[in-house]
Amino acid sequence: MRLFVALDVPEETRAALDPLVGRFIEICRDARWVRLEGIHITLKFLGEVDDSKVPEIQNALSTVHHNKSVPIAFRHFGFFPNDHHPRAFWTGIESGPELTALAMKVGAALKPAGFPPEKRDFAPHLTLARFKTAEGLAKLKEAIASLPSQDFGETSATQFHLYQSMLKSTGAVYTKLESYSFVEGAVP
Repeated sequence: MRLFVALDVPEETRAALDPLVGRFIEICRDARWVRLEGIHITLKFLGEVDDSKVPEIQNALSTVHHNKSVPIAFRHFGFFPNDHHPRAFWTGIESGPELTALAMKVGAALKPAGFPPEKRDFAPHLTLARFKTAEGLAKLKEAIASLPSQDFGETSATQFHLYQSMLKSTGAVYTKLESYSFVEGAVP
């Protein structure tokens, strides 16, 4: 099974992005747009994992604790690796050092279970689309530049989740396997 660890995105943020993404889809039809109900903040991608390893992963994740909630703001749009030859279009995530520290704690907890630490710096974002061609890209950039605001809400996270990802022809389908409260007294 294909697994990852992630934070959920508040419904208010999805609702703020929905009309914009609907407009962007009309402008940039060649992009592969994600379904907003599936967006999340990935803390650690585990990849293909044997079913027998899941209890060990769950046990490792249950040991992750953080001294306080993680404030997160969803703002701005951007492109990976750049806006000249993008592979992905995303919404940015602003957070203090708490979010990076949480991702590092998740990674450290999973290392004994055989999941090596990330080699790249943690770059939290919400992927909205992936590109195969540059068709519609100029109009998408114009639409982004004309927005009066690129602020899509805030949250304070107290739990993360272990997800299974099943790839289908219609896109990935995510199933929440378990939730973990990482702040003392928080209820999953």
